[in-house]
Amino acid sequence: MHLKRLLDKSVAVLALVVLGLWCQVSLADPSTTKLLVGFPPGGGTDAIARVLAEKMKDALGTNVVVENRAGAGGQIAAQALKAAPADGSVLFLSHDHTISILPLVVKNPGFAPATDFVPVVGIATFANGLALSGGTPAKSFNEYIQWVRTQGNGKGTVGVPAPASIPEFLVKVIGDKYKLDLQSVPYRGGAPLMADMLGNQVPAGLAGVNDFLENHKAGKFRMVAVIGDKRQAAMPEVPTFAELGLSGFEELAYYGLFAPAGTPQAVIDRYSDALAKIIAQPEVKDRLTSMGINVVHMPPRQFANHVRSYTQTWEKIVKNSGFQAQ
Repeated sequence: MHLKRLLDKSVAVLALVVLGLWCQVSLADPSTTKLLVGFPPGGGTDAIARVLAEKMKDALGTNVVVENRAGAGGQIAAQALKAAPADGSVLFLSHDHTISILPLVVKNPGFAPATDFVPVVGIATFANGLALSGGTPAKSFNEYIQWVRTQGNGKGTVGVPAPASIPEFLVKVIGDKYKLDLQSVPYRGGAPLMADMLGNQVPAGLAGVNDFLENHKAGKFRMVAVIGDKRQAAMPEVPTFAELGLSGFEELAYYGLFAPAGTPQAVIDRYSDALAKIIAQPEVKDRLTSMGINVVHMPPRQFANHVRSYTQTWEKIVKNSGFQAQ
């Protein structure tokens, strides 16, 4: 009887050990990874996600599925990430708007990045820029300002990919600087904005360079100014706002992966290491660079610091604008 109890205990302990090992493997190596995107298919963020997902499948040995949860500037996708299990099975590819800006402009976004998410890896920085539609006669930033002043009697509209976004704040700054009545026209992402610009439904747009690049190179749009302390490699002919006399917007936005808070560090490191190798591959780097982003690997701690610094910078700008969270 004593031997039987001993064997029963041994079997129970062994079962717990096996269960623990199985859980660790499950956490570190989910059979399927969902890569959430907060914007519709066809936009810049979606394109980047699909490039990464294709390579992540090989690097991680898992099935990686891009899932578009479009709406509210990425808010829906962020809420989905908050509700997801903290086991590495769900990640969120986001840029600065959802993580850094939404919590500044929405009273109750349904998530708090500092406590609900953990930065996994930064993969790129990018510039926002001003582009003119094909039907807009101006050829440069200064010509555009003069065109609005004369043809529009000082009034104009500029499309932006989301309400209360950095592009929208920039539209206000440009209007104030040049004493113009510039009104933002918010869209649900870059793709519908591009569609209306191609149809000349809106004369100008302000969004990420990666949204405009293809049509700029094709001559359908004209990029006339970009954020940053230097010109962008993908379009070196386009001056920075600082060159044009509008300073204070030199810090670049970011793209990166986020996981639910509580995700084991080993899982986070595994993704960070894998993405470092993926974006270093020449064909991947070339594809991403061709989209107008600056490929750079930021491991978890560095990426967390970058997100924090960027958020603090724009928190001051939003506050100084007098904007009230809605």
